[in-house]
Amino acid sequence: MPLSDGLRLHVTQAGPATAPVTVLLLHGWNLDHRTWHRQVSALTATLGDSVRVIGYDARGHGRSGVSALGTATLARLGDDLAELIDTIAPTGPVVLAGHSLGGMTIMEYAHRHPDDFAARVAGLVLVATTAEGHTHTCYGLPSRITWLVRLAETTGAGVLARCGGLRTPGPVLQALRPALRWLLFGDDCAAEDLDLTTSAVARAALVSIGGLRTSVGRQHRLETLTRLGDLPVAALVGDRDRLTPPRCSDSIVEALPATELTVCPGAGHMLLLERPDEVNAALLGVVRRALARIPRQPRGEGRRAHVGDHA
Repeated sequence: MPLSDGLRLHVTQAGPATAPVTVLLLHGWNLDHRTWHRQVSALTATLGDSVRVIGYDARGHGRSGVSALGTATLARLGDDLAELIDTIAPTGPVVLAGHSLGGMTIMEYAHRHPDDFAARVAGLVLVATTAEGHTHTCYGLPSRITWLVRLAETTGAGVLARCGGLRTPGPVLQALRPALRWLLFGDDCAAEDLDLTTSAVARAALVSIGGLRTSVGRQHRLETLTRLGDLPVAALVGDRDRLTPPRCSDSIVEALPATELTVCPGAGHMLLLERPDEVNAALLGVVRRALARIPRQPRGEGRRAHVGDHA
């Protein structure tokens, strides 16, 4: 899908375009749409033609085009989401599900396009994400050395941001596998899940890995969340998450008191892979509530009546 600045997004679809509810899945920083594969399977197997599932690779990630340094920002990602919804799902209710950076992108969309958000979004699922930048990120380390790690991280990000469309070399990624396993996963980590995660990181352009760091660290959207009304919202977090620890989700619940919060014991940041059953249950619950809100029509007066009966 071409964007207004000429960059092209890689978009995937499952389910019919005529489905009454569209679900958009937004992946995390340095990852791609494949991290949602178990949720796509659960949605299509459980809800069938009642749901259309859209996944995409954010700019600079996966198979999407490489962004210029000046567009490697959360603000641009929020605008990309607005364009995507307007183009791919121009009518009907939309459920947005975001993991990590994907959740922050949803909040940026709500902040920058509040009227569109209010008119279109029928539910939210926020997985291992935050509305407060790096406020609560301590990398699982003692607070007295967290600032040193953050300094090294932000300095390194500035260097990477100037590397353009280059990707992380394979030998470097293999050397980083133990660090990725420790930073992103909790007590248990299946080899196939670490393989998928490493493969996704390999596809991310260095300009996005480094360029997004500043806006990600500075974002504060709690006030935006307080204005979202009575949307069905589910939030999930692992109690071993070293990047967006439980305090991040607590803040989201404080801003949106109706949020259904699930804390996954022993899990880290990659809940889509580590705890698919819990994420699937939360996502299905929000989508079913969105389906239930669609007004019923007498039989024979349109597809929504049929799907509503099924839901």
